[in-house]
Amino acid sequence: MIRLLIVDDQAAVRKGLKLRLAAEPDLSVVGEASDGVAALEQAQVLHPDIVLMDVEMPGMDGIAAANALREIRPNICVIMLSIHDDAHTRSCAEKAGAMAFISKSALTDKLLETIRQVAH
Repeated sequence: MIRLLIVDDQAAVRKGLKLRLAAEPDLSVVGEASDGVAALEQAQVLHPDIVLMDVEMPGMDGIAAANALREIRPNICVIMLSIHDDAHTRSCAEKAGAMAFISKSALTDKLLETIRQVAH
């Protein structure tokens, strides 16, 4: 079972992802967070395998949170999600230690494939 933490400042995005991912027999959404600070707290308590992290959030954004997460929980993999699918954003995500980058406009199948690839 792949344990997931969903981090996005938009409740509708979190809910949609949670509903879709819950339909997969090998995936379990163990928690949600609305910003980077909450993501770090949840990761410490819930021990997810993968964090699906939005790039752009108020307070601590996804890039800063991924950097901090790498320091406190280096075994957790981060998949960055963003509406900004450009070279600069991808580069920042990679430098922050993200294992993958998915555009929010990508098909769900691409997200599922990436989650499973990163987990294994």
